Amino acid sequence: ITRHVWEDSKDKVRENRLSNEGKWIYRMRKEKVERSFADSKELHGLRYCRLRGRDNVREQALMTAACQNMKKIALHLDRVV
Repeated sequence: ITRHVWEDSKDKVRENRLSNEGKWIYRMRKEKVERSFADSKELHGLRYCRLRGRDNVREQALMTAACQNMKKIALHLDRVV
């Protein structure tokens, strides 16, 4: 039996994912990562691209991410002060 070049790395990732810490991190994913994409779509207009072309779509996605980051920083600073 031959194994793929990445099988050892995939085994390590699988072990990490099935550990207690890995399970906790995976549960938190829906609150952190998935929520961010949902906010991008619903609140920041990323559901539909306004312009055509790969570069324009990339620019819109980066601007959306920048807006989300600025909003997150502002909320964090509001809590700190």
